[in-house]
Amino acid sequence: MRSIGIDLGTTNTVVFLPQKGIVINEPSVVAISVLDNKILAVGSEAREMIGRTPESIVVSRPLVDGAIADYRVTGAMLRYFIKKAGGVLRFFKPEVLISVPAGITSTERRAVMEAGLQAGAKEVYLVKEPVLAAIGAKISINDASGNMILNIGGGTTELAVISLGGIVSSESVRIGGNKLDQAIVEYIKKKHGLAIGERTAELIKINIGCAIKTPVEEKISIKGRDLTTGYPKTIEVASNEITEALSEQLREIIQIIKTVLEVTPPELCSDIMDKGIVISGGGALLKHIDTLITKITGVPARIADDPLFCVARGTGIVLENLNTYKKNVMAKR
Repeated sequence: MRSIGIDLGTTNTVVFLPQKGIVINEPSVVAISVLDNKILAVGSEAREMIGRTPESIVVSRPLVDGAIADYRVTGAMLRYFIKKAGGVLRFFKPEVLISVPAGITSTERRAVMEAGLQAGAKEVYLVKEPVLAAIGAKISINDASGNMILNIGGGTTELAVISLGGIVSSESVRIGGNKLDQAIVEYIKKKHGLAIGERTAELIKINIGCAIKTPVEEKISIKGRDLTTGYPKTIEVASNEITEALSEQLREIIQIIKTVLEVTPPELCSDIMDKGIVISGGGALLKHIDTLITKITGVPARIADDPLFCVARGTGIVLENLNTYKKNVMAKR
């Protein structure tokens, strides 16, 4: 039986094959020709086109804030990734397990299922993202004790308290890496009068982004368009400025920890105080995010190993042990 695990993210799609590990990690981006609505490129190739296309080509992200915004394009994107991962799978229809946000509606769930089946899957299984992130972060979720996982993705941040294999309480906000990039774009525009693109903002975030202000600052020089003269210009920005730019969004992310703890049974809260919050997803790579969370909430926090791929690794583990995790799996033939 051949199976494929897909972490279908707003920013990136990661594909996991049991026994092989992660085989694809590409942007969730599709380039479409306006004239005949044909799909021209998917993934990395399409991402290269962002901000550089003529009028006849539109580059779109079919997922917005963790939900499918464009059903047809998502189906085409899934088909591309399944085919690319498959190689030999062309003759066998694979079983596909796809990660979905914890707050998914039944309509959205059907849309993901349909997109998967249209993409050539024999069966589609859906598992909620925080559960997969926890499994991928090597948390034993079936124990009778509380575990808290904070998964900061590109489009959404999800927090869940998991005990006895299920989600006890969860919360999600539509803030993730993309909103952090936008906050940097806005800040540079307001403070320096410079227009930069989202890719530049992401570069700044990855290189010098930090969740707390530090005495020794890192600096990076960036190019953009001067809003007063209209000409290209290079400026230098420092890490504490970026901390300031991100502070509001990060505060909102941390607010959900408080919201969830308020509705979590006291027994599980004490487990969480002992074990701490595990942070996964691309947002976990922001420097000192664990320190900031501990400082504000008083709950110890740690970054999962290889946080970017926790969800994808989780899909692989669930596929190999479908019976163990069956109550977490939503399936449709």
